[in-house]
Amino acid sequence: MSAATLSPLAPTITIEADPKIGLRGHLRHTGALIRRNLLWIKQDPESMMDAVLMPVIFTLLFVYVFGGSIGQALGGGQAAYVQYVIPGMIAMMSMNIAQGVGTGFNEDFNKGIMDRFRSLPIGRGSVLVAKIAVELIRLLVATTVVMVIALLVGFHVNGHWGGLLASLGLTALFGSAIMWIFLVLGVTMKNAQSVQAMGFLVMMPLQFGSSIFAPTSSMPGWLSAFTKYNPMSGLADTARGLMTGGPIAHGMTVTLVWTVGLTVVMAPIAIRKFTRKT
Repeated sequence: MSAATLSPLAPTITIEADPKIGLRGHLRHTGALIRRNLLWIKQDPESMMDAVLMPVIFTLLFVYVFGGSIGQALGGGQAAYVQYVIPGMIAMMSMNIAQGVGTGFNEDFNKGIMDRFRSLPIGRGSVLVAKIAVELIRLLVATTVVMVIALLVGFHVNGHWGGLLASLGLTALFGSAIMWIFLVLGVTMKNAQSVQAMGFLVMMPLQFGSSIFAPTSSMPGWLSAFTKYNPMSGLADTARGLMTGGPIAHGMTVTLVWTVGLTVVMAPIAIRKFTRKT
């Protein structure tokens, strides 16, 4: 395959479509753009480092640095903390990987790739959906890495394999909703550094003000109230219940409400801002 074929400035896309693009055209364009994005990852494998290395670092860090002390509070030491934190780590991946779609999207604008797309009869929504689809593939890689490391440090599914798969599906669903926020940031911010900085401002309160890493019972009342309806707590608690056994009703409700709400509100905004900019 020639270098020109893999170049992001000359993606391998052959599209012949009428100005009015139907559903079949959008699906065809989305498939071509997914292929283009995957080829770019193949050409630049370092772009997968966050999906491969970050789960390893976070899992080992929290298990071996905080696992003993928090595990004692859970009444079972480090082994108890492994059972607690691994579902939370899977939930955390949904937001960490989602940030990549915003920075990558912004870089595509700054590198002139969107100028190339502008000259082609591509459905504008197809560009966004293709980005989300590829990030979901990266999310699948990240969660697979988490589970491999989890098994190595002593995590036990205890027969809840169906719950594990359901947790991965719910994580992907919520992750796709979060990605619309980062797509909006990718369109509106000036550079990838700004997208990343704004992303951290969104991510940090939601991740650390949640039940991902530690139980919320000892938190102040106002923070405990925040965590109760924090979507990251909802996702972590639901994954925990599905993977190790326990209640899931409240967490599932919170997660699905946030997922639907974010998609309904942010997806049209992202598509509208992208269409105007291109």
